[in-house]
Amino acid sequence: MIHLKPAEGRAGNRALHAVVGEIYRGHPQHRNTEVDVVEMLIGGRSVYHRHATVRPHLLLDGERVVGRALLVHDRNLHDHVQVGYFEALPGLVGVKEALVARARELFPGVSRLVCGLGGHLNYNAGILVEGFAEPPVFGLNWNPPYYAAYFDGMRRRSMASYRFDVRPFCAFAGRLAAELRPGKVTIRTMQRRHLRRDARIYTELNNACFQRHPYWSDRTPEEDFELLHPFRFLLGEENLIFAEVDGEPVGFLLWYPDFNQLVSRPGDELGLRHVLRYRLRNPIRAVRLTEVAVRREHRLGSALGAMILQMIRSVRRGPYDTCEGGFIFEENDASIGMTLGLLKHAIGRELQPFRRWAVFDEELGS
Repeated sequence: MIHLKPAEGRAGNRALHAVVGEIYRGHPQHRNTEVDVVEMLIGGRSVYHRHATVRPHLLLDGERVVGRALLVHDRNLHDHVQVGYFEALPGLVGVKEALVARARELFPGVSRLVCGLGGHLNYNAGILVEGFAEPPVFGLNWNPPYYAAYFDGMRRRSMASYRFDVRPFCAFAGRLAAELRPGKVTIRTMQRRHLRRDARIYTELNNACFQRHPYWSDRTPEEDFELLHPFRFLLGEENLIFAEVDGEPVGFLLWYPDFNQLVSRPGDELGLRHVLRYRLRNPIRAVRLTEVAVRREHRLGSALGAMILQMIRSVRRGPYDTCEGGFIFEENDASIGMTLGLLKHAIGRELQPFRRWAVFDEELGS
């Protein structure tokens, strides 16, 4: 049977990362590009810790390390204990039971356990349940197919991504420009020299637009600046787009190249050589449409179309072949409808999900 042991000190930290290498040996689809976020969360110095408790654990079978999990209680999502950055070898018995027992012990009175949520939706979410053949795009998870079975019996909340060819998407720009009536909407992109200011605007729009999103909790500008700052040499100013009306931000769109394509070996982490490779000769052929949101009172206007048009203008200048959008919770009918309607208009056909993930939750009880 599995039991959990706190990962303490340097030895515990080394073990947290070492077990990942053991699990993914023989899985060339895996990319280790989330390691900076893991280190931020377990290091204790993140702004996130002002309102959250993060407890890294090793999964042990006897004395052998067979997996890891971060148990997180965010007081902004106060009724959930999160199990994030879960990794485990196959064939283990009692994984869910061990997680439940430890969550009850650490966080008495918290009512639910949610597995597959890594601190915040902006950090990490989802256990991959469909679409294992290819490496993930940057910011999305890949794991072996057996992971979902460890959470059998829990409520499953599904998420999907959609992949499409950028050629008809880019050709859509002409039609969109002809149809668009911008009115008072103006578009600008992020300014790297004012990253702290634009991180604040990004945070304010996130908090305003995602209140009804599953598992959403409000952010602070410091948290999002802390998340964006390490990627400032990879993110271009064109990757974060704002729509404004009379000088007030009403929407944003975040997209970026698939930086996972810079990493040729599964265990590699993004580093300076990857940044230089990207800047000198961009080898990336895919992009990710990560987030798009508009304040409710402006959703019937031209803000969304204007931001999409701005993104297309940038994408068509690059060497990109495909775009993947998501993840989107499949219960979020409004986002699904908006996304699929826009893409059908752009590429001329209905899209089916390309990959699926799930977040699992259940009552902790007593």
